[in-house]
Amino acid sequence: MNFENRVALITGAGSQRGIGRETAKQLASRGATVVVADINFEGVQDTAKEIEKMGRGRAYAVHLDVTDKNQVAGVVKEIVDRFGRLDILVNNAGITRPTRVMDIPEDEWDLIFKVNVKSIYYLTLEALKVMKRQNYGRIVNLGSVSGKRGGGVFGGAHYSASKAAVAGFTKAVAREMAPYGITCNVVAPGMIETDITGGMLTEEAKQAQIRAVPVGRLGRVQDVAYAIAFLASEEAGYIVPDPVCRPGAPRFRSL
Repeated sequence: MNFENRVALITGAGSQRGIGRETAKQLASRGATVVVADINFEGVQDTAKEIEKMGRGRAYAVHLDVTDKNQVAGVVKEIVDRFGRLDILVNNAGITRPTRVMDIPEDEWDLIFKVNVKSIYYLTLEALKVMKRQNYGRIVNLGSVSGKRGGGVFGGAHYSASKAAVAGFTKAVAREMAPYGITCNVVAPGMIETDITGGMLTEEAKQAQIRAVPVGRLGRVQDVAYAIAFLASEEAGYIVPDPVCRPGAPRFRSL
């Protein structure tokens, strides 16, 4: 995979042991210019410094509240003004809460959906305006196995519902935008060792999770980042989510 002359925006890239930071490093190591964005500006500054030390690719850190529509539009405009294009969007920013369904307050439900779903709508809409003009783009959204099976180790019903919504949105965007050379895919990890999950499992619970995994270990951020990098590559131009490509599926006409 070669990302020379490609520009990527990766949200939620400030966490030290996070999927966003590792994805940025994977893309940059293959030549990409990566814009790392997070509400934690110090975190993305550290990410950018790590990338610069690698000696390949370029990194640019921006402060971004993904739930702020105007900030999102401003960051995408800044990227295009500075670099002339936007080829890759990785919607990685997200939050979770372990609240049981009967205890979920409405404001917490709204917060989960605002960060995990509405932000993806904002970012995707702004990115598509650029990608459609280019007749090229790659969008990768972060889902979760929790969105398929319902619930999980630390994610409540609102988290599961939000990740199911991400999957549905991804499939719809993929269907509409494929004629413009734009793919949209979702990666739905299981339990991954990150800063978020690190302190939420007892050793007993961790071992129980490991026993349920065929390869005998929890996932690492590198495992997810490699998959994202491939889906963000030019070589993945034929890949769209199932069942978008089912036989006989109707295609949208040019908009």
